[in-house]
Amino acid sequence: MITEKDVEKLFGAYLKQIKNKKMRDMTVKVWVDGCKQGGWTTVKQLEKMPYTLLTETYGINFIEHTIAVTRGAMELAKAQLDTYRKMPYKIDMDRLIVGGLLHDIGKLVETEPDGKGGYRKSHAGKCLRHPVSGTVMVKMAGFSDEIANTIACHAKEGEGAPQCIETVFIHQADFATFNPLVMMNGGKLIQE
Repeated sequence: MITEKDVEKLFGAYLKQIKNKKMRDMTVKVWVDGCKQGGWTTVKQLEKMPYTLLTETYGINFIEHTIAVTRGAMELAKAQLDTYRKMPYKIDMDRLIVGGLLHDIGKLVETEPDGKGGYRKSHAGKCLRHPVSGTVMVKMAGFSDEIANTIACHAKEGEGAPQCIETVFIHQADFATFNPLVMMNGGKLIQE
């Protein structure tokens, strides 16, 4: 069984940056609950799980992707905070980090091992894509509508929808990790 300590070990560097202890604890709890709902019992299983089933991931796993998106969104926010003389909007770094760590939480119930060494969409994943199931998970845990917005709108489901600024950064960081692989697999990524 994946425990709170396991989640804290995986994401400790980012969890420590969440100032609001309640939000930090809730984030860990959602991860533990999501693993339980999805049948993930060990960290090794999570480290083998590809972060998407939509394209070849070249071994990039779910945990690495979650960290890359969280870090990427934080860096996008930091670039503006450090560069703009006057910020036109407020960025809530706690919401940004929590949203990054939870943006794909629904994949814990959307994806399952296929019994042949690979992965497939689970029955739950066929019924609801991860932005929808993840939104349900964070709302059931007691998170704010703003965090729910990040989960619901980080992927294609959010196109054209109102978004919190934190959602915008997470969406951009998420697609910056996904689009290059799709382009590479389709022969459209220019490489030397």
